[in-house]
Amino acid sequence: MNFMPPIGSRSGAEAVKATASQRAYGWIRDAILSGEFAEGEFIDEVALAARVSTSRTPVREALQRLQVERYVDLLPRRGAQVRVVTALEMREIYQARFVLESAALRTICQRQAGVPASARVLIEEMEQAGQVGDWNGFAQLDQQFHAEIVRHQGNAVVAELYDSLQPRQVRLGTRTLVEAPSRLTTIEREHRELVAALDRNDADASVEALRRHLREIPELVDAFSAARGAAPA
Repeated sequence: MNFMPPIGSRSGAEAVKATASQRAYGWIRDAILSGEFAEGEFIDEVALAARVSTSRTPVREALQRLQVERYVDLLPRRGAQVRVVTALEMREIYQARFVLESAALRTICQRQAGVPASARVLIEEMEQAGQVGDWNGFAQLDQQFHAEIVRHQGNAVVAELYDSLQPRQVRLGTRTLVEAPSRLTTIEREHRELVAALDRNDADASVEALRRHLREIPELVDAFSAARGAAPA
């Protein structure tokens, strides 16, 4: 006679595995964003499994997910290497953001939809994070702020496209403030200028505020270019 496993036993094991993988993913991602793992550094799976108190399989699954989100590169026979954010990638992310966000701003103003309800709250929370130097927290709130504006136009497909930039956007935002913390007051002022323009349903002013917000900063280009040159081979 064949005995079947109890109903739900497999799903329970899968849930435990998923939880371990999710825990490993969050730990590694946060370590990269905080700078504990430097750009270009190789990550040891065995050491990670010990740090996260799990087996190597959930760690490997987490690294595969992080590769999809462009936090790491998985290199044959060498393992996982933290990706280096280049000046070119920074420029391309800003360009993609401008295309999506500027179209959203014009649609919002055309419909006189005003500012998303959560925008002012997110600005306050960002400024609180900035006061204590929590650059990762600031960058995550910044991404939420801009994503709320894109969602406010009511196009779910565009919102999904914008959200796909989230991992790189947060990492770039964190890195920007690490390299140039003096930019904080400028970023905060530009957020408030953008909200004020949306309050007036002024499409041209809001797009111009966004253009200034996403402009290329020479010292940041230099810093990202230097980091690329210093990355391990």
